[in-house]
Amino acid sequence: MSGEGRTGDGRSRLGGVLSGLAVAVGCVLFLGGFAWGAVVYEPYTVPTQSMTPTVNAGDRVLAERIDGGEVRRGDVVVFTDPAWGDMPMVKRVVGIGGDRISCCGKDGRLRVNGRPLEEPYLRYKERASVEDFTAEVPEGQLFLLGDDRTASLDSRVHLEDAGKGSVPRSEVRARVDAIAWPMNGMVDRPSAFAGLPGGVSSPGPLRTQLWAVVVGVVLILGGAAYGPVETLLTRSARNGRERRPADAH
Repeated sequence: MSGEGRTGDGRSRLGGVLSGLAVAVGCVLFLGGFAWGAVVYEPYTVPTQSMTPTVNAGDRVLAERIDGGEVRRGDVVVFTDPAWGDMPMVKRVVGIGGDRISCCGKDGRLRVNGRPLEEPYLRYKERASVEDFTAEVPEGQLFLLGDDRTASLDSRVHLEDAGKGSVPRSEVRARVDAIAWPMNGMVDRPSAFAGLPGGVSSPGPLRTQLWAVVVGVVLILGGAAYGPVETLLTRSARNGRERRPADAH
């Protein structure tokens, strides 16, 4: 009766079924996580130091493909604009259509609609901009600045343009969610913008995708290892039983 639930090599049939199921589910999670990530995210290499220290030149980032209408203040976005050059650029959104952006008062801080902002992500926190400026952001446009305000060629440089230094929402290609190389983790949504109308954006599904891949790997390795481990344990137990009579004699 004890052998009815085992194969010829002593492995449990139920254990074999469960290990096979674990491998199958693991493959679905592993491949599904990668496929999902490839659909939602696009990798970019940051070309300049303008977003230091949040993102450095040469960093490889993962950016969630989004529509320009999904952009919120505080987002770090990838965009292209013929007036800014032909290559994709990475900047932080500090203002949206209808906002009045100004800098800097005696406290040295950036103001959005008269509200001073704490910007802990800046490279140099003493002053939010090396020069004073004021801009009204047209509807459907975005005002973008780098986190290194001493080196960034951003909306401040284009203030005399028709768009008052802003970029159309339609030019946004993606929103940076994480720095993949070096592995510096997720890019935070700054709380400074949370109290403004519209709030801040929610993180993309990257963490869920990574968990799917990790759990998939664990299930694949665990399921694949079950058979050899159980066979080894069964043989060891059998050899132990066969040696007992001789030892007793």
